[in-house]
Amino acid sequence: MNNYEGLFIIKPELKEEDAKNVFKAIGEAITKNSGSVKKEEAWGKRQLAYPMKKFKEGYYYKVDFAAPSDAITKLDSVCKLNADIIRSMITKR
Repeated sequence: MNNYEGLFIIKPELKEEDAKNVFKAIGEAITKNSGSVKKEEAWGKRQLAYPMKKFKEGYYYKVDFAAPSDAITKLDSVCKLNADIIRSMITKR
Protein backbone atom coordinates (compact mmCIF):
# COMPACT_ATOMS: atom_id res chain seq x y z
CA MET A 1 0.00 0.00 0.00
CA ASN A 2 1.24 3.43 -0.97
CA ASN A 3 0.54 6.77 0.71
CA TYR A 4 -1.39 9.36 -1.28
CA GLU A 5 -2.72 12.87 -0.88
CA GLY A 6 -5.94 13.89 -2.59
CA LEU A 7 -7.23 17.42 -3.09
CA PHE A 8 -10.81 17.84 -4.27
CA ILE A 9 -12.72 20.98 -5.22
CA ILE A 10 -16.50 20.78 -4.81
CA LYS A 11 -19.13 23.04 -6.41
CA PRO A 12 -19.74 26.22 -4.37
CA GLU A 13 -23.50 26.26 -5.02
CA LEU A 14 -24.02 23.25 -2.71
CA LYS A 15 -25.12 23.75 0.86
CA GLU A 16 -22.44 22.98 3.42
CA GLU A 17 -24.13 19.75 4.53
CA ASP A 18 -24.38 18.57 0.90
CA ALA A 19 -20.66 19.28 0.49
CA LYS A 20 -19.99 17.18 3.60
CA ASN A 21 -21.95 14.33 1.99
CA VAL A 22 -19.65 14.55 -1.03
CA PHE A 23 -16.66 14.43 1.35
CA LYS A 24 -18.12 11.27 2.94
CA ALA A 25 -18.63 9.74 -0.51
CA ILE A 26 -14.96 10.31 -1.33
CA GLY A 27 -13.90 8.68 1.95
CA GLU A 28 -16.22 5.73 1.32
CA ALA A 29 -14.80 5.30 -2.19
CA ILE A 30 -11.30 5.09 -0.69
CA THR A 31 -12.24 2.49 1.92
CA LYS A 32 -14.32 0.52 -0.60
CA ASN A 33 -11.21 0.08 -2.76
CA SER A 34 -9.08 -1.44 0.06
CA GLY A 35 -7.71 1.89 1.24
CA SER A 36 -7.61 3.58 4.61
CA VAL A 37 -8.10 7.28 5.34
CA LYS A 38 -5.38 8.71 7.59
CA LYS A 39 -6.33 12.38 7.77
CA GLU A 40 -9.18 14.53 6.44
CA GLU A 41 -9.25 18.30 6.22
CA ALA A 42 -12.15 20.43 5.02
CA TRP A 43 -10.69 23.82 4.09
CA GLY A 44 -14.06 25.42 3.45
CA LYS A 45 -15.11 27.68 0.60
CA ARG A 46 -12.25 29.48 -1.13
CA GLN A 47 -11.79 31.57 -4.22
CA LEU A 48 -10.20 29.80 -7.19
CA ALA A 49 -7.11 31.19 -8.90
CA TYR A 50 -8.93 31.01 -12.23
CA PRO A 51 -12.48 30.00 -13.26
CA MET A 52 -13.09 26.25 -13.59
CA LYS A 53 -16.28 25.10 -15.29
CA LYS A 54 -17.63 28.66 -14.88
CA PHE A 55 -17.12 28.63 -11.08
CA LYS A 56 -14.98 31.24 -9.34
CA GLU A 57 -14.93 29.55 -5.91
CA GLY A 58 -15.35 26.09 -4.43
CA TYR A 59 -15.20 23.93 -1.31
CA TYR A 60 -11.73 22.49 -0.80
CA TYR A 61 -11.26 19.05 0.72
CA LYS A 62 -7.89 17.40 1.39
CA VAL A 63 -7.46 13.77 2.39
CA ASP A 64 -4.34 11.75 3.19
CA PHE A 65 -4.81 8.03 2.66
CA ALA A 66 -3.10 4.71 2.00
CA ALA A 67 -4.29 2.51 -0.84
CA PRO A 68 -3.02 0.01 -3.41
CA SER A 69 -1.96 1.55 -6.70
CA ASP A 70 -4.85 0.03 -8.70
CA ALA A 71 -7.36 1.74 -6.39
CA ILE A 72 -6.26 5.17 -7.62
CA THR A 73 -7.68 4.67 -11.12
CA LYS A 74 -10.98 3.52 -9.60
CA LEU A 75 -11.08 6.52 -7.26
CA ASP A 76 -10.28 8.86 -10.15
CA SER A 77 -13.16 7.43 -12.19
CA VAL A 78 -15.53 7.86 -9.22
CA CYS A 79 -14.50 11.52 -9.00
CA LYS A 80 -15.07 12.07 -12.72
CA LEU A 81 -18.56 10.56 -12.51
CA ASN A 82 -19.57 12.74 -9.57
CA ALA A 83 -20.99 15.96 -11.02
CA ASP A 84 -20.44 17.86 -7.75
CA ILE A 85 -16.64 17.56 -7.95
CA ILE A 86 -15.13 20.32 -10.09
CA ARG A 87 -11.52 19.16 -9.95
CA SER A 88 -9.52 16.44 -8.22
CA MET A 89 -5.80 15.80 -7.88
CA ILE A 90 -4.24 12.71 -6.31
CA THR A 91 -0.49 12.64 -5.72
CA LYS A 92 1.79 9.99 -4.26
CA ARG A 93 3.54 11.00 -1.03
